Amino acid sequence: MDLTTDLAYSQLINSVPRNAAAAQDGLVLLSNEGLAGLFKSYLWEKINAPDQDHFYADHPNYGAQMPLGRPPLTNGQLEFIRQWIRAGAPEKGVVADLALLQDEERYAIPKFESLEPPLAGIQLRLGPFEVAPQYEREVYFYQALDHAEDIFVNRFELSMRSGSHHFIINQFPDYTPADVIPEPETYRDLRDAAGNYQDSEGYDLFDWRVMQYQVPIVIAQSTRLDFSLPPGVAMRLPAGTGLDMNSHYANTADQVMIGEVLVNLHLADPAKVERVAEVFALSNFDIDLPAGEVTSLEKEFIFKEDRHIFQLVSHTHDRMEEFTAEFIGGPRDGELIYISYDWEHPAPLRFDPPLMVEEGQGFRIRAIYDNDTERNLNFGFTRADEMMILYGYYYAD
Repeated sequence: MDLTTDLAYSQLINSVPRNAAAAQDGLVLLSNEGLAGLFKSYLWEKINAPDQDHFYADHPNYGAQMPLGRPPLTNGQLEFIRQWIRAGAPEKGVVADLALLQDEERYAIPKFESLEPPLAGIQLRLGPFEVAPQYEREVYFYQALDHAEDIFVNRFELSMRSGSHHFIINQFPDYTPADVIPEPETYRDLRDAAGNYQDSEGYDLFDWRVMQYQVPIVIAQSTRLDFSLPPGVAMRLPAGTGLDMNSHYANTADQVMIGEVLVNLHLADPAKVERVAEVFALSNFDIDLPAGEVTSLEKEFIFKEDRHIFQLVSHTHDRMEEFTAEFIGGPRDGELIYISYDWEHPAPLRFDPPLMVEEGQGFRIRAIYDNDTERNLNFGFTRADEMMILYGYYYAD
């Protein structure tokens, strides 16, 4: 390949990689398909150091990440290239701000570290707790809070041990019945050690009513998270309420795994909060995946109010091949606004400025699944089943 200045672009754009595994997966060296092209570009897979867990776990035959034997590209260089590819990787023109290159920090492999408590905020801890060999443990843990007035969170900082499928913090709305609020500081397993949801007498082990009232405020699918809301925007935690933490660990080893999560909730000055953030979950529970087949599912959702969306992220299980979201209605009808090929650690998509979706408009979510098992798959809570969810952080007018 000739990568001299006059030929490099033509040699890269939409060219098939020499790496057989990447070529078989449908990647090109550099795609000009915009947002979808970001995930179809072998170049991006090779240099995107912050996503190296996905790279080595899901693509063991793609070779090593680049540059080989040298530090990864700076955060600024990566963001500059990401914006260029997302804009269609044009040969000429300006699609990214050169000021991005001033960020010379580089990605470092995160380790589980204790977080210093926030100067103004609350620290939550879940665990440590054991996860048995060859077992998926999903636990809930309700932490009561003692604040006498409403408080507002504008930053979430999280560190958790590896092996987690997801971690979610839920709150309960004011109208939640008192007998639904869980017992504080008690581990509540979704199922027993044998994977049963009911005891020998047929009684549920988990109070399913709780899920009907839970409202998520933060979702994490990677070991580290530092998520700041837009200026003037914060999550409201009503006075006298608590938070229900939900952790799902999958242990595929023959030894006991330890699960643990630390979370810092950074509080905002109430006088500076202009808008209250919320989270929506667009969920498709009608999942039927025939054994040995590739199946595409889609569902449409229309909003009943104007929403300003500043982050989207999908949630599925092992057999998801592609997850997309398209606009419904308005001048952007049919436009692709979100795509992910990573079921395990999907990268959140931030919008700055926020994405405006007007009342009567919405999203069409679509997911492609490859059920390579010998049994039909349906909606379920373990990785042996499937899910189809698009989470969105937003504020309303």
